[in-house]
Amino acid sequence: MALPRRALASVDPQPATRERLVLTAMKLFWEKGYESTSVADVLREARANSGSLYHFFPGKQDLLIAVLEMYRDGIGAMLLEPAWKGVDDPVERVFALLARYRHSIVSTDCVYGCPIGSLALEIHEPDPSVRALLVQNFDAWVAAIRQCLDAAPLPRSVDRRALAEFVLTTMEGAVMQARTYRSVAYFDRPVAQLRAYFDALRRVGRAAVPASTPRRRSATVKSIRSGRTT
Repeated sequence: MALPRRALASVDPQPATRERLVLTAMKLFWEKGYESTSVADVLREARANSGSLYHFFPGKQDLLIAVLEMYRDGIGAMLLEPAWKGVDDPVERVFALLARYRHSIVSTDCVYGCPIGSLALEIHEPDPSVRALLVQNFDAWVAAIRQCLDAAPLPRSVDRRALAEFVLTTMEGAVMQARTYRSVAYFDRPVAQLRAYFDALRRVGRAAVPASTPRRRSATVKSIRSGRTT
């Protein structure tokens, strides 16, 4: 998920300060990790004083919760809308989203890591409220893919929810491997296999739709020609 680029200027200084703190924490948690980022790091980068931070966030975990809420609430504007601009085909939307992750990998020389995936791996035993927000972020991502799959010409037998989760698993694993090996090839190969699987599913799905129609029509024509009705 890309970091949001929103103007921080505001007439009321309190919302601007809070948002600046959250955006700064979002950036630092992504770059350094949650545990390696100190409150002092956030204050220095955000050019804020401790009083401002503790006015909004009693502790560092409260700042993490705000970051996860921003990711969750901003998935459309931050991730989906830019990836899907000009893409109408539902399956191509899936791969346009994966292509956005690929761009992040390439543009960072393969040091990019999915922010939510990285936090989920780093925080081994999160507080229930933190874990709930991690779940909500993953669920929002899966739900967006699920909507694409519901509109795609796939076989009726396909479990759309399970397939959407499989896409997420492929993305997370591919991003992690590309970062570890410092090579985008470790992202490209799993995605290519996923593409081949989707192509096979679409062939089956498209073949199944018209399969019964010509036979029924042919039988009807024969009945009319012979003077029989069904």
